[in-house]
Amino acid sequence: YAPWCPACQQIELTWESFAKESEHLDITVGKVDVTQEPGLSGRFFVTTLPTIYHANDGVFRRYRGSRTLEDLQGYVLERKWEAVEPVAGWKSPSSIMMHGMAGLFHLSGWIRQIHSYLTGTLGIHVWISYAIFILATLLIGLFLGL
Repeated sequence: YAPWCPACQQIELTWESFAKESEHLDITVGKVDVTQEPGLSGRFFVTTLPTIYHANDGVFRRYRGSRTLEDLQGYVLERKWEAVEPVAGWKSPSSIMMHGMAGLFHLSGWIRQIHSYLTGTLGIHVWISYAIFILATLLIGLFLGL
């Protein structure tokens, strides 16, 4: 979820109720703020919000059903998740590919922080910051090419 997302805000009370019932369902319910954890949003390849996953024994399934408390509970109690195709191996959050994707999301956050530091704290003009990143990209490419 993201705090600014209207659909996430709409499901929030239902999700909190589902989390309170989790002990009776013998499951663990959690939520992740993608603005605070960009690596996880990359690892799970989150393209829409909110995104709900069911994980069991390292197998991930994306929940696409109704967002009512009864339907969420039924998904678990009636084991409806067994009829859902697991996330493909290469797209699984535990795959090497998705670890790499998470790394790219972390890198982009790091680059954004550097850009903010250069422009905000040091007062460097935005275009000069872009030029620094372009130069760094070219130098890294040349170094790797050698």
